[in-house]
Amino acid sequence: MQAEDYAYLYALEESFWWFTGMHDITAALLDPVCPPAQDRLILDAGCGTGGMLSWLARYAGNGRIVGIDIVPDALRFCRAREHEYLSQASVTHLPFTDSIFDLVTSFDVLVQLPGAGSDERAMREMHRVLRPGGIAFVRVAAYEWMRSGHDKALGTARRYSLTTLVEKMKYTGFNIRRATYANAMLLPVAMLRRLVLKRVGLADGGSDVKPLPPKLQWLNRALTGVLHGEAHLLKRPGLKLRAGLSAICIAEKPRDG
Repeated sequence: MQAEDYAYLYALEESFWWFTGMHDITAALLDPVCPPAQDRLILDAGCGTGGMLSWLARYAGNGRIVGIDIVPDALRFCRAREHEYLSQASVTHLPFTDSIFDLVTSFDVLVQLPGAGSDERAMREMHRVLRPGGIAFVRVAAYEWMRSGHDKALGTARRYSLTTLVEKMKYTGFNIRRATYANAMLLPVAMLRRLVLKRVGLADGGSDVKPLPPKLQWLNRALTGVLHGEAHLLKRPGLKLRAGLSAICIAEKPRDG
């Protein structure tokens, strides 16, 4: 990611449809296993500019939220949001002792790790720092065939099928509590966009996270509403979406491990 991409993230994380809509989806999936307002020690592994650190406060109660990121620019924006508990570190080498966190989150981070096996190393580290019975919430971009200029701009190393994500979480020691695709309703739109750009020979370049012009703010509200509706569906226990732009896995560190 370029410096300007972090600036866009910082400016848009509280208002852009992708972030606000995915907040709703995250809450729908996380609330049943981590009810809000309980005291917890939480780690956001790959915290970026800190938007999720702020949002996750509802799950910490009187506990603490810790963020780590490898990029100094990202942590600078976190400090601008007045987050205090930060560390510059890689998700593949977490600077914490074993079995201390109640909840570890990873939002679209594993997809950016370079090198074969780096995502599994990160999963093992999440497993190591979780207390027995602790929860890992992992979200990744779905489908290699959905690669675009957005992936190039963000340095995406891999995309996942839900099956692959679940298998890797199991392989690294987790028990799966729930797994589903998300952002399913907008998958056909994204597929059509990529197909049209390819057919007319236009480049699909740059990050998709850019401010919408004032005349298109209605679109921001509409897309937020689409994801809000999907979040409402995902509140149904055990509901599993069969396709989507994101794959999500909620997993538990075994209580005997």
